[in-house]
This record gives sequence, structure tokens and C-alpha cells, in this order.
Amino acid sequence: MTATVLNPGMQSMLQSGPRTGLRHQGVPSGGAADPLSLALANRLVGNAWDAAAIEAALLGPTLRFDTDCAFAITGGLAKARLGDVEVCWHETVFAQAGDELRVGAVIAGARSYIAFAGGVQAERVLGSTSTNLQAGFGGFEGRALQAGDVLQTGTAESEALVTPEEFRPIVSSSWGLRACEAAETGSLRNTDRESLFGSNWVVDRRADRMGLRLDGPALEVSSDGRMPSAAVFPGTIQCPEDGVPYLLSVDAGTVGGYPRIAQVARADLHVLGQLRPGDHVRLLRREPDDAVKELQDKIAYWRRWLPDAAQLIC
Repeated sequence: MTATVLNPGMQSMLQSGPRTGLRHQGVPSGGAADPLSLALANRLVGNAWDAAAIEAALLGPTLRFDTDCAFAITGGLAKARLGDVEVCWHETVFAQAGDELRVGAVIAGARSYIAFAGGVQAERVLGSTSTNLQAGFGGFEGRALQAGDVLQTGTAESEALVTPEEFRPIVSSSWGLRACEAAETGSLRNTDRESLFGSNWVVDRRADRMGLRLDGPALEVSSDGRMPSAAVFPGTIQCPEDGVPYLLSVDAGTVGGYPRIAQVARADLHVLGQLRPGDHVRLLRREPDDAVKELQDKIAYWRRWLPDAAQLIC
């Protein structure tokens, strides 16, 4: 089965699961910025949770189905039409050869996910088919999709499914992220520690898959720019000397030289993929043991609909 990209939207690319066990070699984990939404879309078309799908940021693509195909859309909310029929999120949709799918601007959240029955054929590099734009490998020729690209999809049969209401993540413009103190939280003054966890941060326009700048009260760190580089991960919050924190996202590098003042809990890492400029973010302080317990509870909840929840949330 094939589908042709007529218009790629703002930045659409093929994403799947992350690259694991390679950070010591300088390889970021990458993968879907919102793996939960990826898994929900794949569940509706009968795929493994990490089958390659289209991740569309802010403005979705227009596709023409060259053969009959089943697909599903989840994640950031937008208006979409298959021909003249409106497409609903979280439902299996059946397209016929010649049908055109138009996905509009995302109005809540940042990224939508379009999964196809049988998945999309993509280049596997270092254990994953996800696109790494910085290094130019994986996905579709290591790049974002362009007009004229032809996507090869699988041939799997798919039944009509609908995501139960209790398993449809709420997409908003205000978010709470559970977070723990990190290795250099002590480099902040006590008042700034309270500001870190007690302020309403706003996502700056400088936001992408590598990281998001957070606007709010200026923080003061005592590193004086002389801190040696140290390991960082998606969800690490660093604070340069200018006092403006950065929240690292899925494509962030593996080391950094700025103080690590907080770490978003694993249970909420998938939310990073839906943060967009202008969104409000509140960091909810957690002790490490509490964060682990909440992660276990979240995995148990999602396993009722997504059997592989432990892999995609961790």
C-alpha cells in the first residue's frame, strides 16, 4: 500500500520508538516526542506500539492514498478531512484509493500522530526507524517529509476501533509536570528554588524537539559558567548563567555544561511532545520515591488499553 505526500505541512516526519542504550556513544534517544499518542494511534490500526508513523508538528500534511488503507490520528487536536468527510481523532478510519486526507493546524497541543495499518516502511538505524534530523538518518531518508514523497505502508488487516474515553489524554494549553530536584538544584538560592517550583512558566518561541525555553522569573545559579559537562536526559531542566531555564526534550544531546536544576519525572515525559509556544507549565515537586510510585500507578492504568505501557512510558 502507498500514500503520496501532497503537502508536508510545517514539519512532518516518520517517528517510532527511541534508540536505547546508546547515550554513552553520544546518540540521543529520539523517537516520537509524545510516545503515548504514537502508541494510541498504532493501537487503533493493529500495530505494535512503536510502529513508524507520521509525527506532524503544528500544521499537518495532505496525503493522497494510492491504495485502500486504514489509519488513525491521535495527539494534538486539529481539524482533518478525508475527502469531504470530517475525520475524528481516536477512531480507525478506512480510506479508499484516490482519497485525500487533509490535516489542518493543531489548535491544542503541538503534535498529531497519523498511524497506518501495517506501519510505514522506514530506514532502521541503530535499532530504530525514527528520524534523527540533526544527524540525517532514519525515517524517510533522514529528513522531514516533502511534497512528492511516496510512503510505503503495510498490508495488515484492521478492525474498526475507538479509543475509550478514559484513555484519551486531555490536550490543553496549561500543563502540570511532576519533577524532582536534580544534581545542581543546590546551585540555586533558596528563594529561587521556590520560584522554580512555585511559578507559572510560559513556553517561549524557542521550542523544538531538542528543548524548550521557559519564560518566567530569572533564576540565579552559582556555577559561574565553570561547571564541567555532565550527563543530561529528556526532561532535564538546565539553567544557564542568564537565569532562563531550558527544558530538554526528546532530541536533546547526551551531555551539557549548565547546572541541572530539575528533572521531569518519567511518568510525564510524554507530555513534553505536546508543549507549544505560549503554553503554561507548572513544575510539581516530587520526591524520587513518590515519582517512582506514580510511574508504577500510571503504567498499571494504561496497561488496560496499551499492553506495552511499561515500554512507552518508561
